Amino acid sequence: MQRILRLGRGATFAYFALNGFLMGMWIVHIPVVEQRTGIGHALLGWLLLLLGAGAFAGMRLAGPLTDRIGPRKAVPLGAALCSCAVPLPGLATDAWGLGTALLVLGLGNGVLDVSMNTHAVQVERGYGRPVMSAFHAMFSVGGVLAALAGALTLGLGWSPATALGITAAGGLALTALAVPALLPHDPTPPDETEGAAESGATRMRRTTSRGPSRVWILAVLAFMLMLCEGVANDWSVLHLKSVLGAPVATAAFAYGAFATAMTTGRLLTDRLAGRYGPPAVLRYGSALATVGLTLAAVAPTTPLALIGWTATGAGLSGCIPQLFSAAGHLDPGTAGANVSRVAGLGYLGMLAGPAVIGPLTHLVPLNLTLLLPVAFCIITACTAHILKPSPSTATDSTPSIPLEGTTR
Repeated sequence: MQRILRLGRGATFAYFALNGFLMGMWIVHIPVVEQRTGIGHALLGWLLLLLGAGAFAGMRLAGPLTDRIGPRKAVPLGAALCSCAVPLPGLATDAWGLGTALLVLGLGNGVLDVSMNTHAVQVERGYGRPVMSAFHAMFSVGGVLAALAGALTLGLGWSPATALGITAAGGLALTALAVPALLPHDPTPPDETEGAAESGATRMRRTTSRGPSRVWILAVLAFMLMLCEGVANDWSVLHLKSVLGAPVATAAFAYGAFATAMTTGRLLTDRLAGRYGPPAVLRYGSALATVGLTLAAVAPTTPLALIGWTATGAGLSGCIPQLFSAAGHLDPGTAGANVSRVAGLGYLGMLAGPAVIGPLTHLVPLNLTLLLPVAFCIITACTAHILKPSPSTATDSTPSIPLEGTTR
């Protein structure tokens, strides 16, 4: 059983890294594709909304689909669809073609995102301890590898169609290789007999109580936190350049510091969640992000602002995985649908962040617009108790998450 779990965990790492790599390869080729299709920045911005629309639709479709056929079938389906869609933007010659390609790519990304997160929940249930954050870290690692690979292919003068076509072939090969290691579909939790010792997986399911309202609360928190992440992704560099007057090369370190802290934090979060529990990770992570965003907003110098963005990344790093995990553990039979609700609304937050900040800059300075994500982080920190066990299903003497090393 442990060997099966380890193989399932390894396969999940592979799919998360693949998802990050596929989307990263598209991102690094955006300027070349924009030039090839002859569109401007404004039209590109509108077309990118189709990528988001496709992803949201894919997430909503993938939830019920994953519950019906199981992650073992849904994950490779999403990975194959996403891999096949990656070359399409590189083949586009006009705005209509690019828009269609981005819609399909977003759809594949959404299906893969929800299905692999649902499988991650199943793996975590088997381990009986937090392992979700490390999977999300692998997505970031995949993005870093894509940046390096994209820089190499662009430097060699490869066309987007060639580079993305090879990426698709590699994605399909990895998809096929990892399929046998995926866990078999098991929508029902293990039996809980009266007086029997409680398993780690059961304690994992007790991190939240069941109910539709709980799912939507988790989804709203995901919306707020991923809005904060979207703001950091798209506005941190501009903040250093326009507010503090930092050179372009120096300003780029703002995003680099944030992304590095996010990846590092996710590699460490599982141990923290196992030791102190998901509510503590969500509470103190949001609090640290609050401090980081506030410091970035009021910092009079570039070094202090960089410290602020680093703290923001470290704080946010472990929060979203806790929400995805909690949604998936509410009810194993509807794990896919619950994850899709949280992921879908969270993704809308990611898209809304940059869009909201832009108009606000016409009313107040850019650094003051950061007070909106600060408020969202404060709200999340104050509502972190949503991840605590329900009084009806757990007692004070029963830990919601077993200590690291107690369940393998």
